[in-house]
Amino acid sequence: MLVLVTGGAGFIGSHVADRLLAEGHDVRILDNLHPAAHAGPPEFLPEGAAWVEGDVRESAVVDAALDGVDAVCHQAAMVGLGTDIGDIVDYTSHNDLGTAVLLRQLAARSFSGRLVLASSMVVYGEGRYACSEHGIVRPGPRRVADLDAGAFEPPCPVCGRPLAPEAITEDAPVDPRNVYAATKLHQEHLALSYSRETGVLVTALRYHNVYGPRMPRDTPYAGVASIFASALAGGRAPRVFEDGAQTRDFVHVRDVARANVLALTAPEPVSGAFNVCSGVPRTVEEMARALHGAFTEDVPGPVVTGEYRLGDVRHVFASADRARGILGFSAEEDFSEGMVEFALAPLRAAAG
Repeated sequence: MLVLVTGGAGFIGSHVADRLLAEGHDVRILDNLHPAAHAGPPEFLPEGAAWVEGDVRESAVVDAALDGVDAVCHQAAMVGLGTDIGDIVDYTSHNDLGTAVLLRQLAARSFSGRLVLASSMVVYGEGRYACSEHGIVRPGPRRVADLDAGAFEPPCPVCGRPLAPEAITEDAPVDPRNVYAATKLHQEHLALSYSRETGVLVTALRYHNVYGPRMPRDTPYAGVASIFASALAGGRAPRVFEDGAQTRDFVHVRDVARANVLALTAPEPVSGAFNVCSGVPRTVEEMARALHGAFTEDVPGPVVTGEYRLGDVRHVFASADRARGILGFSAEEDFSEGMVEFALAPLRAAAG
């Protein structure tokens, strides 16, 4: 099977390409080497993969890259929270327009193969919460006054009581709360429209907090794990926002790559969204301390700052049941070992 991996020179895409090649598939990579993530062609470009340097927003480039492919794994995107609202045009252009161009060219070719889309847990906004009085509720955006006062937990929107976070499932309401999240949800909606019109089933993999070798360093377009690892590698204390008790699901990039290959090679194509996660919630401070454990005592440990970012949510961690039951995917990488490996791995330099 020949698989086109868009964004295949990137963090997750390159691991997907490695896994596909290891399982005997042919791989073609399309990547524009965006300077927010790359200082040039990375050393880890998979040997044996065909390489196309180009932009997924350009129809002619995409059409040529699609020639002869049996499946498409669409990883190309700008990621992370970015710097500020000034990033809105770039995010929308790369993520939404890029996806639209890809889908148009697939339709023009009457493509009938597999299509796997890299989505994200950010489409959920806040996670799932239960109130002792009112059951499952959806808290609204956290108020600036509360955050300034150090009240980070969202209250019940009905009675104001404390809430208990629970694992979120794929059928939860979506509520994107920043630009990146909005573009990832729009990618899913575009792919669903394409599927309805063409009959091609689309698998959307909602990645939770992915970590591992090859992440970019020192950039607002990377995830929190990369930002912490960059600080530690530079001998600086990781700055943990809020009180450090916000929870996430940290999943190793090799597990994420395996989930993609399972979706691409399942006996029958599977439709819909799937959480790609470890199934084990951990606090951000816990993750920072696991990273710090790979360094000597000379490197300062995490500092909990009380700072916050308006685009952040408090708790979002996932149920792994649907991916396990339908894709046969369960995370295998050990958290502690994976964090030590990640902490000591060289991080990829960005151009700007």
